[in-house]
Amino acid sequence: MILILVGPPGAGKGTQAERIVATRNIPQLSTGEMLRAAVSAGTNVGKQAKEIMDRGDLCPDAVMVEIISQRISEPDCANGFILDGFPRTTAQAEALDAMLADKSLKLDVVIELRVDEEALLDRLRSRIKETGGARSDDNEETFKKRLEVYKEQTAPIIPYYEKTGKLRVVDGMKSIDAVAAEIDAILDAI
Repeated sequence: MILILVGPPGAGKGTQAERIVATRNIPQLSTGEMLRAAVSAGTNVGKQAKEIMDRGDLCPDAVMVEIISQRISEPDCANGFILDGFPRTTAQAEALDAMLADKSLKLDVVIELRVDEEALLDRLRSRIKETGGARSDDNEETFKKRLEVYKEQTAPIIPYYEKTGKLRVVDGMKSIDAVAAEIDAILDAI
């Protein structure tokens, strides 16, 4: 099972991904972790990524797709995986589809956790009150900036996946357990 969770910051993607990892026995693949691992391992693509990152640039799509391609060939991905942080653009979504097709694999589903932005801000404000702002991202301005970046860069992949028939929408404003139940129903139907 190959899936992508999409939604703005604070929508609960991490919480739901952890649960899916535990219940479905598939890894969550974070692009940041994959980049660091490739650099640490000293692979050709890792060396290329290090050079790019050392300049302070973002890795181009071709490098990211190659890192993902290498990672999903590892044994723990045999039953599938959850992509975290990729794709972020329509071009990356298209490149991902092409890479998976080259490996005779296909994306099973993209689950969008749809949430109300104002309610997300209220959740953040409550968390800041409860924790005293203990988390580094417990800052309303930082959160708003991350939300804008999501809307500008990542949200455009939603219509792409809608056109492919892969998109399923879950009400991310429900309780964690209710969201999990909706996701389970989607995954059980695959």
